[in-house]
Amino acid sequence: MLAFGIWTAVGLFFIGLGVQCLFARKPAGFWANTEVFEVKDLKKYNRAMAKLWSGFGAVFIALGLPLLPGQNKALIMIPMLGSMWEVICAMILYTQVIEKKYRKR
Repeated sequence: MLAFGIWTAVGLFFIGLGVQCLFARKPAGFWANTEVFEVKDLKKYNRAMAKLWSGFGAVFIALGLPLLPGQNKALIMIPMLGSMWEVICAMILYTQVIEKKYRKR
């Protein structure tokens, strides 16, 4: 139960990050230690980032369900592999959809 609690806390952090992006006055960043590109529409960009981070957090919490007590221990592979694929999908979604749509040209 402790593992699922920690997993859920991390997922709630990502959802909180999404809420912060929704109310941000500057463009929300995705990559660590980099400058955000010039954005065409700040409000829509931050809303897209809020959806990305909130969805990421919700899926992250759902992936942790096999950590609940009484589950098959072989299912521990679902959170490990699922979170890896979730991060890869988030990076692809950001670079191929959000960045292309809101980058000022």
